[in-house]
Amino acid sequence: MTIDHVAIWTNQLENMKDYYVRYFNGRANRKYINNDNLFESYFVSFDSGSRIELMHKPGIPGNLNDSVEKQYLGLIHLAFGVENMDLVNLKLTELANDGYKILRGPRKTGDGYWEFETLDPDNNRIEVSAVFNE
Repeated sequence: MTIDHVAIWTNQLENMKDYYVRYFNGRANRKYINNDNLFESYFVSFDSGSRIELMHKPGIPGNLNDSVEKQYLGLIHLAFGVENMDLVNLKLTELANDGYKILRGPRKTGDGYWEFETLDPDNNRIEVSAVFNE
């Protein structure tokens, strides 16, 4: 069994699509539009086969969780794995240089990964990691 996709509501559909395509090598399908209920979405696919569904519809209330300073029960981050520690560091530098906040890292975790945490344009937590090799 695999995880097919994770869905994210957003008020900035195009910006979020462009972020995952640019920084995480995603491939977006053609935008789906349902004019009857004003719903729009993209599926962004990754080499692993997993996907993110980015969705927009007027009237969806904002998330009350504080994803930047605190963590709450429920889904807390999306994690992207890369082949090695150098690629973790390169992705961190690329995102930081483009103005994205780095919450923590790079660092070695207790379970053997080299990782950093950042935020996507909607402040969803994103983790980029590789197996730590000394």
